[in-house]
Amino acid sequence: MASRPQLRQLGLSTGKKARLHRILFQHGVGNGTAMFLPYDQGLEHGPRDFFANPAAGDPAYIVKLALRGGFNGIAVQVGLAEKFYWDYAGEVPLVLKLNGRTEIPAADNPLSPLNADVADAVRLGADAVGYTMYVGSPAQEADFAQFRQVREDAHRYGLPLIVWAYPRGSAVDAKGGKDSFYAVDYAARTATELGADIVKVNFPHPELRKGARAEYDADISPAQAIDAVVRSAARTYVLVSGGEKAGDAAMLDKARMAMDAGALGLIFGRNVWQRPWDEALALVDQLKVILAKYPAP
Repeated sequence: MASRPQLRQLGLSTGKKARLHRILFQHGVGNGTAMFLPYDQGLEHGPRDFFANPAAGDPAYIVKLALRGGFNGIAVQVGLAEKFYWDYAGEVPLVLKLNGRTEIPAADNPLSPLNADVADAVRLGADAVGYTMYVGSPAQEADFAQFRQVREDAHRYGLPLIVWAYPRGSAVDAKGGKDSFYAVDYAARTATELGADIVKVNFPHPELRKGARAEYDADISPAQAIDAVVRSAARTYVLVSGGEKAGDAAMLDKARMAMDAGALGLIFGRNVWQRPWDEALALVDQLKVILAKYPAP
């Protein structure tokens, strides 16, 4: 089992450490774990994601849900942050997503362009910034160059940098796919080596191994796979995504395995806000019970 690094071991600047300490110990469960509510799917997937729960199409509803659910932060794009976050500024931490793309058209060479910068995050009172990186995309050279500027700005302004490390592209598809153990493990390590403070990954599926490297073509359990991913991230905190909406039992099992592996916490979006209000809060309460069992070392 991987060990979650202590905050003092991350090599953070004073500003980053102060903001991350505030996120982890003054919000959420308050024990050094984290649970974030992402809400950038309206850009990434379109309004179809709100059909399951039409109320979720209102950003004000989501901010209230983040506050009522006791999340450590809410991740949104700049337009929503400017129009809706100010009602609750300071009450729930803001993670400003700096880039994003639509699913129209489907991209063979995916690249998520910047639409905001770290200065916008400071202006809006954000406690962290988020960046989507498509590891394995044919456009990753441009992606890495774009990320370099974001990393430098985040260091200059003292904001923690969370990388959504998403394997993408035909080469990834040919080696098990974007959710394979191989792809997720590689993405986590890439984000770490390029300077992420926190890396967000999807839960790995070790059964997806057709075409994967020989080392990953083996009988590996989900628990072993997520443990390896957390170890690959080294002294970079790991957030594990819930992915598309699934049943409570599956979500809770993923959460337990992730925390057992040494993850910092969870980042559940659609699995929370596609449910009716009361059901969403009931799931959040169960997740918080799990997080409470894994205080900071």
